[in-house]
Amino acid sequence: MNNRLRVLRAEANWTQAQLAEIVGVSRQAIIAVENGKYDPALPLAFKLARAFGKTVEEVFIWEDANPERD
Repeated sequence: MNNRLRVLRAEANWTQAQLAEIVGVSRQAIIAVENGKYDPALPLAFKLARAFGKTVEEVFIWEDANPERD
């Protein structure tokens, strides 16, 4: 799953450590999510979105590998 965390974090002028503290996780967790190596559980996804005043859908982009076509 792709995300806009790095861009939103830069716009907010926050470090990875600051964002981690705001949402209550380690800096390594933020790095892993930003790099797409870890998809956060829903509670963390909501915390991250709320930190930026966004919806989950505005932060995380779901890309279905097999989209249904009409």
